[in-house]
Amino acid sequence: MFRIFPVLLIVIVVYNLLAVAHGLTGNEAMQTFLAKEFVTFHMFSGDSWNFSLGDLLLLIGFVCLFIEIVKATRTSRRDLVNHGLSVLIFVIAIVEFIVVKGFSTSIFFFLMVMSAFDVVAGYTISIVAAEHDLGIGRAGTD
Repeated sequence: MFRIFPVLLIVIVVYNLLAVAHGLTGNEAMQTFLAKEFVTFHMFSGDSWNFSLGDLLLLIGFVCLFIEIVKATRTSRRDLVNHGLSVLIFVIAIVEFIVVKGFSTSIFFFLMVMSAFDVVAGYTISIVAAEHDLGIGRAGTD
């Protein structure tokens, strides 16, 4: 069941929940909310690194993208369903980015781009893995 579920959906849903919780207030309000200092790390250099909620969403997005790319190395029917759901998530994300108030932020843009990478990388890696499994193109390579 986990292999069918596109994990990038988690971070997209979290962003949706945050946007709805703020009443879909618009771009400026969401950017201000996402830029709020979440935690501060004091570095050995004496600098302070302010880690925001938006940074946390991007970090979770990168972890989810890594999981999706690792899952793309399999070539079964379940994985084809995963790729189809990933395309659906990307389409929903791009529509939200263009149409819905509060979604035209840099954070959501990068989450949307991650879902696009998931779609392209998923199909590309699956095709290469399938060719490797079937031995396509080996006759003329030696």
